[in-house]
Amino acid sequence: MSGGGTRTDALVPAGAAGPNPWLIAVVVAVATFMEVLDTTIANVALPYIAGGMGVSEDEASWVVTTYLVSNAIILTASSFLARLLGRKRFFLMCLALFTASSVLCGFAWNLNSLLLFRILQGLGGGGMVPVSQSILADAFPPAKRGQAFALFGVAVVVAPVVGPTLGGWLSDNVSWHWCFLINGPVGLLAMVAIAIVLRESQAAERQRAAFDLLGFVLVATFLGSLEVMLDRGLEDDWFGSSFIIRVAIVCAVAFVLMIPWEMTRRNPMIDVRMVASRQFGACFLVMLATGAILLATTQFLPQLVQQDFGYTATWAGLVLSPGGLVTMLMMFVVGRLSGKVQPKYLIIAGAIMAALSMYDLTRVYGDVGFWFFATSRMLLGIGLPLIFLSIMTASYDGIPPDKTDQASALINAARNTGGSIGVSLAVNVLAHREQFHQMRLAEHAIPSSVQFQNTLQQVTSYFTAHGSSLAQAQQQAVAWIGQAVQTQATLLAYVDVYWVLMLVSLAAIPLALTLRKVKLGGTAPAAH
Repeated sequence: MSGGGTRTDALVPAGAAGPNPWLIAVVVAVATFMEVLDTTIANVALPYIAGGMGVSEDEASWVVTTYLVSNAIILTASSFLARLLGRKRFFLMCLALFTASSVLCGFAWNLNSLLLFRILQGLGGGGMVPVSQSILADAFPPAKRGQAFALFGVAVVVAPVVGPTLGGWLSDNVSWHWCFLINGPVGLLAMVAIAIVLRESQAAERQRAAFDLLGFVLVATFLGSLEVMLDRGLEDDWFGSSFIIRVAIVCAVAFVLMIPWEMTRRNPMIDVRMVASRQFGACFLVMLATGAILLATTQFLPQLVQQDFGYTATWAGLVLSPGGLVTMLMMFVVGRLSGKVQPKYLIIAGAIMAALSMYDLTRVYGDVGFWFFATSRMLLGIGLPLIFLSIMTASYDGIPPDKTDQASALINAARNTGGSIGVSLAVNVLAHREQFHQMRLAEHAIPSSVQFQNTLQQVTSYFTAHGSSLAQAQQQAVAWIGQAVQTQATLLAYVDVYWVLMLVSLAAIPLALTLRKVKLGGTAPAAH
């Protein structure tokens, strides 16, 4: 992580300064966990937010969109600002902004104020996490960085899993406001701990390089408009909406202008040439796929069990918990394996486990229980650490020391953007396949069908036995059959979603095979 010149924003190594480096790792991981948690904690609380604010659930979904967009925008500028201000100062400023805006989200008086505070929260969180791995790299000697990044990886991968569980419990038992207010005391404690534990080098001077303003605007516009388009496309009927068309045009223009501009700059905001290289480019694409699997499954599995199996928000979140525990254990196992096994083989093993998890969910039917879903999530909990930590090692192989911050920003952007792509893909597959299955099932639910008549008679008899008149029972029976058709169509659509996500998982295998062998024993910065 250090180049040949003076390290301008280095932290004094923990061993020399006094504090235990593991203490640094813990406080950094706690801050990171809190930020990543907020990417998913609001998802299960959206119905509560909509009801509390007196708005539709569609309007309330902007609470998630604004956070993702602001997070993506600040991401590319974080490495420059960290070099300019110093990592410790920049980290504390971002953490303070994130904590304050989280509390303000909890006290928001209407939807517009909540969206404003979520934008500020995303800016603070998006700037904070990409420099966390650099802090760890300075605090630990190379021989021990693998274990430190395993702890950091726990925060990155487990936090999105804990988000729905915690958000569901708070929304069911306390209030949706506490999904944000809970960050207040945790953030303050983390700020105090970081201010005490971290030591900025007094001898080093901060780097002052030219800021690629136009590059930042182009990259931020491209990522921000892409996030909006992916998140709002289905709700606004994609290109049937003039708003989506305008956003898509802005996204395309920014992308077309960004590539030649960034390729010809001496100090570009992001070095897009790295993405064109075989090693880093393959890792970038694998991280896109991994982000898609992580975020899509984290959002859709709780949604499935709530809609079709009657789970509360709390129990829907608890479905993910066993997988989170497996992920935590696997992070440290993979941390040791990464020094003995080539990353390409670990990525392949992880992709196979993720694909098996998705395949397992395609076997869902109406009578499965809690542990069916929990077991499939545990399989994913085995696969994700194998991919994440291996990408950390492989993606930095051959990257010059002065480009590691650029590599970190790009890998972070890949995970965030991949998550949005995965969720958007799953949402669209679910919507279109639900319509398809409903049409096919309705073809068999016609009055002339013998099966329909038999079912109608049986259900009518059931309702009459429970006190309904014959006319009422017939109406109730028809409504029950219609609801059963809708439920079955939804369940089949979810099966199609998991087939698609299984194919996304398998796509990582040929990409991993293109990776070259790396020197084992060293480690690379972790990715958010």
